[in-house]
Amino acid sequence: MELKYVIPNMEQTFGNLEYAGEGKVEQRRINGRMTTLSRSYNLYSDVQRADDIEVILPNEAGEKFFEHEEKVKLVNARITAEGYKIGDRGFTNYKLHADDIVKA
Repeated sequence: MELKYVIPNMEQTFGNLEYAGEGKVEQRRINGRMTTLSRSYNLYSDVQRADDIEVILPNEAGEKFFEHEEKVKLVNARITAEGYKIGDRGFTNYKLHADDIVKA
């Protein structure tokens, strides 16, 4: 059985989210033109305080503009895991994806 993603309990896992700024834009050349595949945004969480939360949105969500520290919420959030190894040790990157970010 393949684990595709986990749907987090947003309130318990992340609590209240605030917009912290833009992240990266993933682009790829398709048919000779640069095409945006996804955009990432940084968020503050009042539960996960050690690091910013990075969420990845599909290109279809469009570019997002919020005021710094404006309260936001995620639409259809899900977490994926990517495994990798360094030497003999295995590691996992957890990535938060959502269909969109909207004002809370």
